[in-house]
Amino acid sequence: MLSTMQDVPLSVAQLLRHGSTVHAHAEVVTWTDDGPRRRSYAEVGRRCAQLAHALRGLGVTGDERVATFMWNNAEHMEAYLAIPSMGAVLHTLNIRLFPEQLVFVANHAEDHVIIVDPTLLPLLNPLLGQLGTVKHLIVTGDSTAGVEAPEGVTVHSYEALIADQPIDFDWPEGDERNAAAMCYTSGTTGDPKGVAYSHRSIYLHSMQVCMTDGPALKQGDRALAVVPQFHAMSWGLPYAAFMIGASLIMPDRFLQPEPLAAMIAAEKPTFSAAVPTIWQGLHQYLEAHPQDISFMKDVLIGGSAVPPSLMHTFEEDHGVQVLHAWGMTETSPLGSVARPPAGTEGEERWRYRYTQGLFPASVQARIVDELGEVLPNDGKTVGELEVRGPWITGSYYGVDAPEKFQDGWLRTGDVGTITPDGYLTLTDRTKDIIKSGGEWISSVDLENAVMGHPDVVEAAVIGVPDAKWDERPLVAVVLREGSDATPDSLREFLSDKVAKWQLPENWTVINAVPKTSVGKFDKKRLRSQYKDGDLSVTRL
Repeated sequence: MLSTMQDVPLSVAQLLRHGSTVHAHAEVVTWTDDGPRRRSYAEVGRRCAQLAHALRGLGVTGDERVATFMWNNAEHMEAYLAIPSMGAVLHTLNIRLFPEQLVFVANHAEDHVIIVDPTLLPLLNPLLGQLGTVKHLIVTGDSTAGVEAPEGVTVHSYEALIADQPIDFDWPEGDERNAAAMCYTSGTTGDPKGVAYSHRSIYLHSMQVCMTDGPALKQGDRALAVVPQFHAMSWGLPYAAFMIGASLIMPDRFLQPEPLAAMIAAEKPTFSAAVPTIWQGLHQYLEAHPQDISFMKDVLIGGSAVPPSLMHTFEEDHGVQVLHAWGMTETSPLGSVARPPAGTEGEERWRYRYTQGLFPASVQARIVDELGEVLPNDGKTVGELEVRGPWITGSYYGVDAPEKFQDGWLRTGDVGTITPDGYLTLTDRTKDIIKSGGEWISSVDLENAVMGHPDVVEAAVIGVPDAKWDERPLVAVVLREGSDATPDSLREFLSDKVAKWQLPENWTVINAVPKTSVGKFDKKRLRSQYKDGDLSVTRL
């Protein structure tokens, strides 16, 4: 029999209506050269209506793609809400992609309009002539100065465009399965691939961000969204905040430790989210410029594995709890969050927190071997992680990639174990794991061990060819200024932390670990630098 329940679509428009009325007094705070700029959710709602009317006037009448090339700020939040709510598709362009990749994704998505921050025009201007489907460029603020648009592209000022538009909009109720927004992967292997999120997936994902076994964002929180809005939808924070009534603090382009410390002091966020490198930089700044940040109760860290040393540092030195999480563009991105089981204490609690976390009820997970056979969740057996669920993609937009999907499951490319009670521990990426003498060495485990040294700022481990063992680890380290640590002393530091046969002989000291467009260690570039002889390697 069928149920008697009403079939009401789950939509971004419902989040917009709810947040701008029920949570009207929550606010979006945008950091500027002159300090904070504030906008209430009620005002955001009115400006969303004005933006929607303006876009209708530019020919956005169906599911045209409207792209953003922006920092995290109030105008980007308005685009996040207005574009999907009017039935179009939001496409967040990653400002850190290589130029040829940006051209590829904008053309592949067939972007009709681009909304751009004026400070980013120097990056976008040289590409505009190569974007075949873009008809309109909207520059945030009240000026179009600095635009170098080719013939056929009409340029608008954001504020002038929306100024005389009505502050109400009849938001349509479409199919909840329709695309609402899309992101492209960072393209570390081949061309970036597009993931189109549905209204339904965004709504359900937002609920999980607010649940207690997830990030647990709640009404009254002040969430500092450092993770970019072009990186996997800012990990779902913008939509979840509008759902639950948490205020958003948007850092705009001020992502360096000093301005982040200033906005933390001024706005006193209770929650934040960013990749590990952001928090490592902030901690170093706070060592030299101490200030209280203990009101920031939870910091969600994902994108790459969090060194246990960083987790202890933030809790013991700053009174801030790190929530270790795992996800990817293809998973919206929330896959797991490391909240320990109730009642655990001491070292047992820390062991749970070191993992990538617990899968929520909506995310099914399994590990498989090289033949695709399902392996046991015993916390010991290692295999490739596969997942499925209502906010996990089942394909890529406009691309056939059967190697990424198996029997309705997404092949993540991550390698690890799952415990009987559902906690994930990742040991590597399939392309990064090191096979030495027929045995596997986890590059992630080695990196975490090396970064436990007080003089090490960053460490990345790659496999390099070895005549005897097939592969051996090479450790690339970034040392604190003034450090006298040597490869010998670092290897000695590891001697009681990893098996003897895993101790690395190959070391290189570098100024910074190369990063991908979303802040992860770019091991592909490290391997290339090694192959080209650009790294000065010490062999012990």
